[in-house]
Amino acid sequence: MAIFNIDYKALRESIFKWSRKAGRTATRPVLLMWYVMKSKDTPRADKWAIFASLAYLILPIDILDSKRLPVIGWLDEVTSLAILVQKMSKYITPEMEIMADVQLDRWFSTGSEYIEYELIEG
Repeated sequence: MAIFNIDYKALRESIFKWSRKAGRTATRPVLLMWYVMKSKDTPRADKWAIFASLAYLILPIDILDSKRLPVIGWLDEVTSLAILVQKMSKYITPEMEIMADVQLDRWFSTGSEYIEYELIEG
């Protein structure tokens, strides 16, 4: 029986690229799931569930095409992530939350090109 290993490096790079389009707020739960998946305390079956959900979210493959069905096309991804976070929240530790926030600060710092939003003064 072949044992498959998760390619953490490739998935992390894909999350980083995806975060450029998604923004800070949408990236936070993804990073939390990333840290849960990497934890030695998370059962292997749950790691695979997280991997599958994150891969579906960040890869350009969609069951419901967001170009043809603008609102509905995003619902499958949002729903998938929401269910995943709900089921895996028992594994999220305060340390994981801190690591996710630190990583978000790096990716979305004021001096970088990754800014969550811009205030427009009138």
